[in-house]
Amino acid sequence: MQSYVFCYMQTIVIIPARYASQRLPAKPLVLIHGMTMIERVYRQCQHAEEIDAIYVATDHPAIVQEVERFGGRAIMTSPDCPSGTDRVAEAAAKLNLDKNDIIINVQGDEPLIDPAVITALASQMRVHPEIRVATPVTPLRHAEDLTNPNIVFAAKNKNCDALYFSRHPIPFLRELGAEAVLSWPKQHLYFKHIGVYAYRAEVLQQFIALGESPLERAERLEQLRLLEAGIPIRCIEVQHESVAVDTIQDVRGVELLIEERGLA
Repeated sequence: MQSYVFCYMQTIVIIPARYASQRLPAKPLVLIHGMTMIERVYRQCQHAEEIDAIYVATDHPAIVQEVERFGGRAIMTSPDCPSGTDRVAEAAAKLNLDKNDIIINVQGDEPLIDPAVITALASQMRVHPEIRVATPVTPLRHAEDLTNPNIVFAAKNKNCDALYFSRHPIPFLRELGAEAVLSWPKQHLYFKHIGVYAYRAEVLQQFIALGESPLERAERLEQLRLLEAGIPIRCIEVQHESVAVDTIQDVRGVELLIEERGLA
């Protein structure tokens, strides 16, 4: 009689939160409608399903103190981490996870992150153990986003694995030409990338070991490092508009959205 061994996979959310920010100093501690941004991100993650634990990975004791104040868990990481992914990887290493455990990297400046996005990633990673990395994409809703270099576009194959990510809208519609870019969504369905990632623990450590790649350097997009190394990224389609906070003006915009959505 054949026996089967079932291994339980943990699903851990890690939120990287760097204290220093040129455009918005001490950004994780900025108040948004009476609550610090890092608490708002943490609380949104708590509403996600299939999550075993949530940690904030930070480089500053003031953020640790704030996270502990509202009952969260924090891990101190090096102030020299070159990116949020490096910070998440350092925190994950300290947790001594199994190689197949799932780590979800949720940006610390997304106070309105939809818990359903996190749940979708966690669910797909649990149900499909062959997926090594997953990230959400959402259909383009506003044509003007096609000319915004802060928007990242994704092209995917029939299996929903990423073909490429770019700050330039892809595909290029040759018959219409660049001058007609705002009419492109009428001809083709475009997908915007949302900067949340789910990794198997071993892949996250591999990502760090690979070092910066040429395409990553050209586009300033970390996920291209994995594609260049031949590591597939599964694109999970969701309905979500990402709202990041980079300036004090963004704070006010998020506060207005919180009021509109009754989240205050």
